[in-house]
Amino acid sequence: MQKKPSSRSNPPQVADSPISETFENRHPSEAEKHWAEKTLAPTIEKAPERPIGAPTGINVDEHGNARLTTISGVPIRRLYTQADLPADWSEEQYLGYPGQPPFTRGIHATGYRGKLYTMRQFSGFASPEETNQRYKYLLEHGGSGLSVAFDLPTLMGYDSDHPASEGEVGKCGVAIDSLEDMEILFNGIDLEKTTVSMTINSPASVLWAMYLVVAEKQGADWKKISGTIQNDILKEYIAQKEYIYPPAPSMRLVIDTFEFGSKFTPRFNTISISGYHIREAGSTALQELAFTLYDGVEYVEWARRRGLEGFL
Repeated sequence: MQKKPSSRSNPPQVADSPISETFENRHPSEAEKHWAEKTLAPTIEKAPERPIGAPTGINVDEHGNARLTTISGVPIRRLYTQADLPADWSEEQYLGYPGQPPFTRGIHATGYRGKLYTMRQFSGFASPEETNQRYKYLLEHGGSGLSVAFDLPTLMGYDSDHPASEGEVGKCGVAIDSLEDMEILFNGIDLEKTTVSMTINSPASVLWAMYLVVAEKQGADWKKISGTIQNDILKEYIAQKEYIYPPAPSMRLVIDTFEFGSKFTPRFNTISISGYHIREAGSTALQELAFTLYDGVEYVEWARRRGLEGFL
């Protein structure tokens, strides 16, 4: 009887082998090779991997084997080991320490043991009075900040009584038409002690101005108040489409808020550059990152032209 050659001494090289990925462009350890040949291969032979969803040519390869990927089509291996690390891998270069670049282990040296991240629920509906009650409930039950959801007319710069607002008032967020509405929204909430995020873009400068007046009326020190306005107009043109003005005037308003904030509200974030809207509009993960990062570059360039190097 002819002796079969050892698969350990001759690792699978054929493209249609279900365990070939273990050996392609990698140098697996002897232990990983043994696992692939003695444990993985018999398992796959007994129960072949199944493509997710109906076979389309995207989730199966040319040999009919399941191709498992991210939703952007990036292949996902069954197992990741040291054989997948870069040839020049070092803990100091690629991993580092908490609180230091490249921040792989987080931006804080002690994680969140010293200071918890802000916990806030995106909330806003119907009238300012009803949303104010909700905010007080959230703060009384453990919330450490607020996140304001505005309705569509507010996002588009319309008053609630405008004909274009019909059927949308208070639906996907709170309706804010005036300074009085903003005062009601934050009635009884100390804005010097409560960090507030506002998801608002095209009319961000107007809504933020209302917010600052409310804080001022409360006696709050602008230099102590903290929070964020989204104010990311570029992603509106790319994805969400809730823009009002042409790009150049819109960008001028964004930079106006940068300049004002750098002088009068140093603890308030005057922009939150967003990416997930782009992904939800149909981009791949790579496109999402590319557009988002370059949006940030563009905001910096506009700010530099305004002479805000110190702010950056």
